[in-house]
Amino acid sequence: MKIYSCNTTRKAINIQHLISAVGFLVCCSLSQAADNLPITLSAEEDHRRSLDLLGIDQLRPGVDGNRQGEPGGVNYDEALANTYPRLPDPLLLNNRNKVTDADTWWQQRRPETIEMFDREMYGRTPANLPGVTWEIEQQTNVTIAGLDAVKHTLTGKVDNTAYPAIEINIKAILVLPRQSNEPVPVMVQLIIEPFMTRYQEMAQEPGSWQSLLLEKGWGYAYLDTYTVQEDSGAGFTRGIIGLVNHGQARNLDDWGVLKAWGWGASRLLDYFETSPAVDATRVGIEGHSRWGKAALVTMAYDQRFAIGYISSSGSGGAKLHRRNFGEIVENNAGTSAYHWMGINYLKYAGPLSWDDLPVDAHQLIALSAPRPLFIGAGHEGDFWVDPKGMFLAAANAQPVYALLGAKTMETMDFPPLENGLMEGEIAFRQHAQGHTDRPNWPAFIEYAARYLDKP
Repeated sequence: MKIYSCNTTRKAINIQHLISAVGFLVCCSLSQAADNLPITLSAEEDHRRSLDLLGIDQLRPGVDGNRQGEPGGVNYDEALANTYPRLPDPLLLNNRNKVTDADTWWQQRRPETIEMFDREMYGRTPANLPGVTWEIEQQTNVTIAGLDAVKHTLTGKVDNTAYPAIEINIKAILVLPRQSNEPVPVMVQLIIEPFMTRYQEMAQEPGSWQSLLLEKGWGYAYLDTYTVQEDSGAGFTRGIIGLVNHGQARNLDDWGVLKAWGWGASRLLDYFETSPAVDATRVGIEGHSRWGKAALVTMAYDQRFAIGYISSSGSGGAKLHRRNFGEIVENNAGTSAYHWMGINYLKYAGPLSWDDLPVDAHQLIALSAPRPLFIGAGHEGDFWVDPKGMFLAAANAQPVYALLGAKTMETMDFPPLENGLMEGEIAFRQHAQGHTDRPNWPAFIEYAARYLDKP
């Protein structure tokens, strides 16, 4: 027997294990039916409900990042890291035939790979998604590190006529060079308040990445991902996921937060396609840490994005799931991070293992091919995201890039600090600082100029 509490009624109900999740939703739904309001769940309650949907009692615990080399602590020892794990072949069809030409990749293997990520890792994006209407709330002339620019404050109102109880207004800021006479490239950064405000202040520093973009005649944008979907399992009955589900909890195959944030980025790109000031064929996406995960997922699923800068994305992003170093699958399956993923992903933290995953991060990276993709990380203070594990994923994506005619890194050897592998459409660079994307921005902009300077 299991006990759940419905936050809206503060009552408890006893339900048999096999029907506990369903019974709990009935309880909450009945208590709020009169007002047709979203049900309320804590992250712990939703996590437990997700395990019940899978028929799982408990998961293996994640590692403690504050304890190294102790039982239950994080591993930062390469000798224990499964340095070269055996990975699924990105060019082997499900029928075991080898992919030898681009048409087979596009027509068969890429759809197969997308299906596996949908089913086992990130969840399925629903078909009945609402439209978004964008408005310019404010347009002002600004000066960024001495450069003339125009700042557009944008709001994307999501159509909620199917479920008026949830209202979503996506917030974004677009900054463009003031004197441009033609559509310009734009880099979109996934971020949240208060970081958005802080980054706008930091943009005034000489040599900031924002000023470097403006000097090249490019623009940049911030997308507040929390206005699309909260970064918590407690938010699943709100945001775009809750709106589509009419305020109810996720079903087994439903999408997680990373894909929801990617959906928001794609809707911003929709707006750019209508703007005469933006060249929507030269829009890139950047994210750091958890937003690096989302930026990589966005690149994989929306082929309109021309380039990606994926910074310190770690597990669930560019890091190999099969590598025991830093953040591991069990951490992403715990109550503080499971919401990034689809429910089926939890199986691989118990009873299944990492090796049971039908896909790994090298295949997620390969879904960006042949578009340019820059994967970056830091050093001391950034080991949690496993820089070498991200490099190995990029290196093992090279066969797909090569098949599609793109230039690769042409090595499987992890490069020294500050010595980026920058010659191909797939690139990697580790800077010497900690958990930050700032030191790699100048290198990325130099790399991106090969592609974004060309209409």
